[in-house]
Amino acid sequence: MTVTDDKNEKQVVSKQRVADHGEVYTAKREVNAMLDLVKEETERIDSRFLEPACGTGNFLVEILNRKMEAVRKKFSKNRYEFDLASAQAVSSMYGVELLPDNVETCRQRLFDTYKELYNSMGPTSSSLQGSDRRGLSPELERCIRFLLKKNILCGDALTMLQQDGLPITFCEWTFIGTGGKVKRRDFELSELLKNVEYDKPKTGEEGLLFADTGEPTFVHLPKREYPLTDYLKLSDYE
Repeated sequence: MTVTDDKNEKQVVSKQRVADHGEVYTAKREVNAMLDLVKEETERIDSRFLEPACGTGNFLVEILNRKMEAVRKKFSKNRYEFDLASAQAVSSMYGVELLPDNVETCRQRLFDTYKELYNSMGPTSSSLQGSDRRGLSPELERCIRFLLKKNILCGDALTMLQQDGLPITFCEWTFIGTGGKVKRRDFELSELLKNVEYDKPKTGEEGLLFADTGEPTFVHLPKREYPLTDYLKLSDYE
């Protein structure tokens, strides 16, 4: 689903795109109304969201707004904790989009939104002084852009294939404690969506990437695992 922001409340880009791809925009008030149905989850820093037709990202942008507000409330006086929690918030949002131009726009909008929120609500504002009052570091910017590159993919959520014909594969980013270490595991989306089995008892191993809370799941082996890594160096293991 594709939506607009308050500055551009048009419903379509062109009639041809509607005919070819069914691309119709949704007003921002509807976005917020739908997100309010799961309000507590949108305000939880590590709660994962997948938008299977993310368009230019208005659903994800609004989720990011809410998550970053939660980060601000908890960590605005500590730069290290704020940076770490903000990266975790970004890592928890996933999108699939059919049109390549929308994918690029979505990634850039999310980054621009993140940067604006970081500079306005984090330790770069009036909560710290002197040399601590600086903007987004190059290391953190690289981390955020890398997470968005891996989490916002060009593909078809119906066929579960990427634009290049390979299976849509998402990274599970597990932040370990407060030490800045992250465990990355890659899973094919088609396998993740096979997890729910209502006719089988719980195994005690619930909680995969997009499993609903409380539902029994199968635990599939990841397509690939990476060594425990500092969150600012995730792209070094690509």
